[in-house]
Amino acid sequence: MSGPRTLVGLALVGLLSAPALATAGDVYSYVDGDGVVHFSNVPDDSRYRKVKRARSGGGVYSSSPRVRARPVASERTSQWRGQIAAAAARYALPEALLLAVMSVESNFDHRAVSEKGAMGLMQLMPGTAKDMYVVDAWDPAENIEGGARYLRILANQYQGDVVRTLAAYIAGPEAVRRAGGDVPNIPETREYVRKVVALYEAFKAGK
Repeated sequence: MSGPRTLVGLALVGLLSAPALATAGDVYSYVDGDGVVHFSNVPDDSRYRKVKRARSGGGVYSSSPRVRARPVASERTSQWRGQIAAAAARYALPEALLLAVMSVESNFDHRAVSEKGAMGLMQLMPGTAKDMYVVDAWDPAENIEGGARYLRILANQYQGDVVRTLAAYIAGPEAVRRAGGDVPNIPETREYVRKVVALYEAFKAGK
């Protein structure tokens, strides 16, 4: 993860000239000469081709039958909607994206903690929470604020590419850098991105 000064600098730039997150409606991929599969929803290479959706409608990538993402019932999210709306507006993020990340990260459990020590609704690691000025990571409002701020910084770094933003959120910017700026070839990371993007679409559609 970048140091606090780098993160703060990016945040200041982002709030002044934040690029819009690209739509998650279409996802593209190609296989390079080394056999590495590249995914993006911002096709900036002529080799990209649109990925067809699975006929079942489950998930974004037809190559992943395991993805069957569905938004949780509205009563599970209603208690956090005020904080989500405020953070989304402050950092120019779609509410649907915050809902999708939160759903996959913690299933909307503000007491959730991972084996690695990630905490709360947005599953912030202690170092990330500190960098994002989160004093109490167990406080839902602070946790959502910190997670949204970090997503905004990553979105700025990747020019609004939601796929790379999510890959960096779960695996870290350094892992994305080592992967040549693409989603790292880590099964858990790829599955995470697929699930969040699928939920992002579903939340946007109000399903």
